[in-house]
Amino acid sequence: MSDRPGWRQLSELLGLGPWPPIDLEMDFDQYVLACVLSRALEEIDAGEATATEATGLTQAELRDILNGSFPAPTSHAFRLEEVSDVKPGLEEELLRDLLLAHARAGDSASVRFAKIIARRALRHDHLWRELGLFDRVELSRLVATHFPTLAAGNTNNMRWKRYLYRKLCEAEGFSLCTAPTCRECKDLESCFCPEEGESVRVEAK
Repeated sequence: MSDRPGWRQLSELLGLGPWPPIDLEMDFDQYVLACVLSRALEEIDAGEATATEATGLTQAELRDILNGSFPAPTSHAFRLEEVSDVKPGLEEELLRDLLLAHARAGDSASVRFAKIIARRALRHDHLWRELGLFDRVELSRLVATHFPTLAAGNTNNMRWKRYLYRKLCEAEGFSLCTAPTCRECKDLESCFCPEEGESVRVEAK
C-alpha cells in the first residue's frame, strides 16, 4: 500500500498528512513518479537542480503530472514558474533514444519514463537509487513494464545502468569492456553483483 518510501518521503517533504492507500498493483506508475519527485524535491531544496534538471521532463510535462496525479499543494513545491526546459546533452539523448526505441507504442507514460531514466542515469549512484526506488526489483519491474523488449534482452540480470550503456556501445559498434567474455573479467561483480540495500532515503533514517 502507500507506506513505501516514495509516498512517505514526498508527503513528509511537502508537509502533507497521510496519503490515501495506494494499490501498487494498480498504481505502480504513480508510485514510481512519487519516488522520482521525492528525489527531485531533495535536489531542489538543496539547490542542486531545478525540477526540470532533476527529472528530464519539460515544465509542461511536470505540470501535467503534478496536476493530474498528486495533491494540489504538490505543484507549488517544485517552483515550476521559476524553471525553464533543459535541452538534453548528447549522452542523455542517446540513452533516451535507446529507451524510446523499446518503449510501448503510443504510451505517453513510457515516453516520460524514458526521459526520466535517461536523466537520472547520468547521476553517479545505482540507477534505482537515483530514481528514489525501494530496491532494484522495482527498477526491473519499471523497465519490463514500459520497455519490454529492452528488459527481455537482459538475460543475465546485468545492472541496469551498465546494461543501458552496453546497449549503446553495441549500437555504435564498439565496447567499453576489454575482457573477452564476462566470465573472464576481473570486474565481473561490478556488472552483475546484486545491488543490496534499500534506497538512499531509507538508509538516511
